[in-house]
Amino acid sequence: MTLRTRLTEAMKEAMRNKEADRLSTLRLINAAIKDRDIALRGTDAADEGVTEDEVLGILGKMVKQRLESARAYEEGARLELAEKERAEILVIEDFLPKQLTEDETTAAVQSAITKLGAESIRDMGKVMGELKAKYMGRMDFGKVGPMVKDQLG
Repeated sequence: MTLRTRLTEAMKEAMRNKEADRLSTLRLINAAIKDRDIALRGTDAADEGVTEDEVLGILGKMVKQRLESARAYEEGARLELAEKERAEILVIEDFLPKQLTEDETTAAVQSAITKLGAESIRDMGKVMGELKAKYMGRMDFGKVGPMVKDQLG
């Protein structure tokens, strides 16, 4: 079952169960995906639409945005808004694959470096490309970048 199908089914279920907050978040996800579809119109990629990896990227970006918002709300003593953001994160994470542990991430970075024969910081782009192709949505690339840099530098 594709991610889009799972999202549609989850929206229908949320409507049936009258889960307003969950439905609202699912609609936001759907809107973000449709925005990306619209952006692709007129390009060669328009025929296929948004790929599964792009959907995972969109979901990852949405989680990151909500984490930043929740942090800002907490600093501003707006705890009810921070809780709303965290609740949205939980809904979004239902559709993301299981995140790799710290050890699994380190092993994946080592494996990519070895596979590509990367030796210097100039090879960082290749290593990151390999990791994104293989582990999109399963690791935090904001943390992986410095890890790759340390091992190559």
